[in-house]
Amino acid sequence: MKITKIVVLLFVAAVMVTKFAHATNGMLMEGYGPISTAMGGAYMAYDNGTGDMANNPATLGLMGEGTSRADVALGVLCPDVVARHTSMPNANSGGTVYYMPAAGWVKKQKLLAFGVGVFAQGGMGTEYKESDWVGAGSGLPTRSEVGMGNIIVPVAYDITPDLTIGGSFDYVWGWMDLQMAMPAGQMGGLAASGNLTASGDGAFGLPGFLRGVTNVGYFDFSDESSTGNADATGWAGKLGMTYKVIEKLTLGATYHSKTRLGDFKASGAQMRMIDNAGTMGGAAGTTYTLTGDINLVDFQFPETYGAGIAYQATDDLMLVADYKRIGWARAMKDFHMTFSSADMGGISMDMRMPQNWKDQDVFNFGLAYRTTAALTLRAGVNLANNPIPDNTVSPLFPAIVKRHYTLGAGYVFFKVSELNASLTYVPKVTSTAPTALGGYSIDHSQVNWQVMYTYRF
Repeated sequence: MKITKIVVLLFVAAVMVTKFAHATNGMLMEGYGPISTAMGGAYMAYDNGTGDMANNPATLGLMGEGTSRADVALGVLCPDVVARHTSMPNANSGGTVYYMPAAGWVKKQKLLAFGVGVFAQGGMGTEYKESDWVGAGSGLPTRSEVGMGNIIVPVAYDITPDLTIGGSFDYVWGWMDLQMAMPAGQMGGLAASGNLTASGDGAFGLPGFLRGVTNVGYFDFSDESSTGNADATGWAGKLGMTYKVIEKLTLGATYHSKTRLGDFKASGAQMRMIDNAGTMGGAAGTTYTLTGDINLVDFQFPETYGAGIAYQATDDLMLVADYKRIGWARAMKDFHMTFSSADMGGISMDMRMPQNWKDQDVFNFGLAYRTTAALTLRAGVNLANNPIPDNTVSPLFPAIVKRHYTLGAGYVFFKVSELNASLTYVPKVTSTAPTALGGYSIDHSQVNWQVMYTYRF
């Protein structure tokens, strides 16, 4: 396979990844590539294909010397999200299928392994109808879609026959579509706590608007409504190592940096003030629409670090276990958004919505059993805490799942070709907001799968 073909393949994958990526350990995927995912997302201490570069780049050094491989993968996430509120019909998210393409190429040459790949890092999304209570009576659709993708350039080097170090440079891009309705009471609470400020001649009506308990604010920057979306680019990096303690036991560790993205920007965004109480001087029911620019300030994906082991119990059975810590507390302290518009005399708004996510502990356990020279069966479990407090959970961002049960298989054919697949079942988790904040509940479950074709040369 020529390098030019590989570059074209990765470019196409990059274009596709920019629109489809969602995740399950908070906003991060439970595993990168079906080999790792089938074993509960464990990846620290064994070779799992081009997924190595998205997981622990040092494991690239575990490839056989002189070998090359190209992988093309597709993942499908099928979340089932239901938002429930007392005495109101359930709101069922219409975002039930999301696609995650990926591709990569790696080569091991003497002591050095290197490559390039494109992976979806994570995200989340929901879609609710105009009539659902999530829209706060606005009569407008509400939705969210957040995604992060990476172009990864990894390298690994064998310091000794037993010790390998590795690292990667990651070019990161992210995007967000959002249609979000907020009751004036919620916006007023943000204003009272100093988390919502506005200035400019057009801000004269805002205090009155916030006093109208039936009023609704609505922010809209979504491709679905032709108002544009917010995007940003930046970088991140990874470091890793593996150490073979004995022939059958390998240790691994890795550190993934927090992303360094610029502010997400969207022009042509809209803010609507639906004045049901007539508090802004017009007739009750008047909608004031402002068009302007939205910035999402310092929206980042978190740092991650951890360690793991791989134990070759027999010639055919490998057992793996990982622990990783995901730093959501620093990355998701608040959701900071600014809006500026020349409409209505000009207005600037600065809003912070407290999120206060908790750091997440993730435990991954898995096994791989080679039944024949061609067929390998895999299974695993991924256990984590819910990082989102009940008092800040939102139907638009329900990244609350905890457990993943995984299965998979790999089959080698024609000597140079291999097919791997994984299936993940995520049982339902429920989060309930305090009564003072609305008392709504959110149910979230998933069934996901991935498939990957490998060509060796």
